[in-house]
Amino acid sequence: MNATVTLFIDDEEATVDASSSVKDACEFVGKEIPSLCSHNRLSIDDNCKMCVVEIEGKKGPVTSCSLQVEKGMRVHTNTSAINEFRKKRMAELLEKHPLDCFVCDKAGECDLQDLAVAYGSDRSVKKSDAKCELLSGVDISCKIHIEMSRCIKCKRCISFAKEIAGVEEIGTRGRNLSKLIKTYVEEASKMELSGNMVDLCPVGAINDRLFSCTARSWELERTSSIDVMDGAGSNICIDHRNGNIKRIVARENNDINEEWITDKARFSWDGLANNRLTSPMVKKRRKLCEVDWEEALKKVALVVKGKSRDKIAALAGDVHSAEDYYSFKAFITKILGSDNIDARSDGSQINGSVPAAYVMHTTVSRIEEADAVLLVGINPRWEASVLDVKLRRLAANGVPIGVIGPEIDTVYSTQNLGNSPMVLEKLLDGKSAFAKILQKAQKPIVIVGSGVLSRWDGEQVVYHAGMLAEQLGIVEGEWKGFNVVQRSAGRVAALDMGVHPTAGGFSTRDILGAISREQVDVLFIYGDVEISIEQLKGAKKIVYIGTHFTEQARLADIILPVSAYSEKAGLWTNIEGRVQEGFPAINAIGEAKEDWRVFRALSEKISKEPLPFNTLGQLRNLIVEYCPAYGKIGQVVPPEWEHPGVPDQMDDAPFVLPVTKENFYRTNEILRASCMMEQCSLEVEEK
Repeated sequence: MNATVTLFIDDEEATVDASSSVKDACEFVGKEIPSLCSHNRLSIDDNCKMCVVEIEGKKGPVTSCSLQVEKGMRVHTNTSAINEFRKKRMAELLEKHPLDCFVCDKAGECDLQDLAVAYGSDRSVKKSDAKCELLSGVDISCKIHIEMSRCIKCKRCISFAKEIAGVEEIGTRGRNLSKLIKTYVEEASKMELSGNMVDLCPVGAINDRLFSCTARSWELERTSSIDVMDGAGSNICIDHRNGNIKRIVARENNDINEEWITDKARFSWDGLANNRLTSPMVKKRRKLCEVDWEEALKKVALVVKGKSRDKIAALAGDVHSAEDYYSFKAFITKILGSDNIDARSDGSQINGSVPAAYVMHTTVSRIEEADAVLLVGINPRWEASVLDVKLRRLAANGVPIGVIGPEIDTVYSTQNLGNSPMVLEKLLDGKSAFAKILQKAQKPIVIVGSGVLSRWDGEQVVYHAGMLAEQLGIVEGEWKGFNVVQRSAGRVAALDMGVHPTAGGFSTRDILGAISREQVDVLFIYGDVEISIEQLKGAKKIVYIGTHFTEQARLADIILPVSAYSEKAGLWTNIEGRVQEGFPAINAIGEAKEDWRVFRALSEKISKEPLPFNTLGQLRNLIVEYCPAYGKIGQVVPPEWEHPGVPDQMDDAPFVLPVTKENFYRTNEILRASCMMEQCSLEVEEK
């Protein structure tokens, strides 16, 4: 139990944690303390001086953010001396700050603007002789622009880069009025979390270049959603106006992303409109032509009519919701009668019937309790960036982190144990130095990357990783330390919904083999899959159901456009197996329809017994009946431990990471359609 102290705040007794600052104590009892520099997730810089209070026995106003509470301390938060000091300090800030609120992007959500109303004066203040124009604006990347004339030197951005992102790329250069916030070297920032500095900036100094000069905050409607750019399930808000998305910002969730999101989550929204499929299409005379829905649905019914169930196959991509996967599987298996269906287009062979084999057991929020970490075939910085924030904190606290795989560009210290699955056998022997570290740890964790599962011996590797976890005693009981981290937003939901072959059906590898032998009469491709078009050309007919006009769509005979994640309600399942709900921000583009409605309409055209749902509510009831965990939105329902994989010999081939900094901004069809993500990729590639 943490130690506490009792003090008096405005003559009211308060008992708080002994490690609290005076500012925290005041806010704990409901006293409003203004501040422009302090932030509860960053270290204290004590720059703005707005948080002053009076403390009996101390001379003059003192800053409350940097002062720790003491027993019996008497604090006053609202005296005439304090108010006068705050007004003078505000006058100093405004004297050096351009009052260009009419053109500043931050107007309407600017902390300085808000505090100026409460603590400013109704009299103008003469500007100093030093002109703000001396402080020019600077682009630190294609995503971020810093307008130095507005900067109040709170240094939140610098603290974030150092403490959260772990990338010390930016700092102050120059002195006095010529002081600038810039990258240390003359090149673009390559930080994958840099957009969070836009939210942290209390003024309009750090700006989102994609949002800049497009809308005012009070004009925007805000919709809660879930990030689908990786598997973490970060919570986001989509800001939109008149049916157009204007920006994406982080939504706080302490169990997952805290208040951080990746740059590809924040800046990729232009890809939701670019290169979109807007109407059904049918190939006529070797050319795709737009048709109405009725004709397209009839064409699909005609294509599958009389075809053997063994010669129908289906592949699904990685950016779909639980409703999407459930209705897709029901259409393929129940209406078309085929079990040749797979959402593991990367070739993963992991058993989709064993949840313990494809989710995190520790949960994101408990990662920081670990006292030793083993990474197997993964670079969390690029595969799950918000998870990597937790690992960086562990490393900063001295927790040892071992890596089996290639050398990875982490932002913290790691020990590379070798790039071979055989290292797992050495750890199982218990004789190596890192094996002893794991054995001595009270709460060790093992994290296996999804790229491991795509190896031909993926099930063998995950089996040995599971053996190590069992040997360490971290698969049952209060502490569960075995984790598989999926890199895509939809993989866990797809496996939960059974979008994988059973009863002798074809897996992705089997389907591709059948296509190469020209034994697939009809191939359904649902979303962008991780397969080259050369491998698909042997299919006699291709029906593409998706959001973007990808290379695979160009190969199709029939195209059915569906809604993007921002245009539909959906249940999204993250790497922990946590089910979260996203809501539609805007209407679907063109003639695109919600995915489940398309599969329901197809079933009615093809079968006398269509799919048994007509509403989203009915569909969700069927999902909960099939998988009860989906009735507990926002919660993690831990799966029962069942040893994953196959107990065969592993291959000595080195691990290959599926996501690196070179392809970080190109991992799905939305990102590849985004002009901003293309610029980000080019910046990363620059030497």
